[in-house]
Amino acid sequence: MRAASTATWALGLLAVALSAHAHRLDEYLQATTISLEKDRVQVDVRLIPGVMVWPKVLARIDTDKDGVLSDAEIRSYAERMQRDLVLVVNGTPLRLRVMSSASDEAAMFRRGLGEIHFQFVVDVPPTGAQRRLVFENKHERDIASYLVNCLVPADTDIRITGQDRNHQQSWYQLDYLQVRSGSGSSSKAADR
Repeated sequence: MRAASTATWALGLLAVALSAHAHRLDEYLQATTISLEKDRVQVDVRLIPGVMVWPKVLARIDTDKDGVLSDAEIRSYAERMQRDLVLVVNGTPLRLRVMSSASDEAAMFRRGLGEIHFQFVVDVPPTGAQRRLVFENKHERDIASYLVNCLVPADTDIRITGQDRNHQQSWYQLDYLQVRSGSGSSSKAADR
């Protein structure tokens, strides 16, 4: 009995491991990582189109139809994606700026190995210590598969207090506390 349950557990673990490494052929994976800094938010998006949706994505990027992804075309695509991203902090919509854009060569995508990487940033106006960030990704909804999460802040004066997301992970809410310089020590003393 014990050997059977161990074997069942091992097979289940193997199935999970194999599915985690499988590349989805018919979806456009959009993995977003949010980083918090003092009065600033950085949004990194990794775009990984499956080989079955790659022709549709290529048609949107390769505007001169030469089969090559130029730096200008990737930058233009980043600016189009920027319009599909919504970022709101404490009820105020903020406009993300494109900081960088990069892509593998088109041949990599045809083999299912390519990735596009965009980095966006926004300055957050000074508000209270309690902050609520809402992020929504509306890019290519008909073929998209979304992931979103926040990195643990490097600055100890920024603390994540809660997070929520919808099932598709196209919508994400992050509650955090940002202590102003100089006020962090008094709040730490009060915690003792």
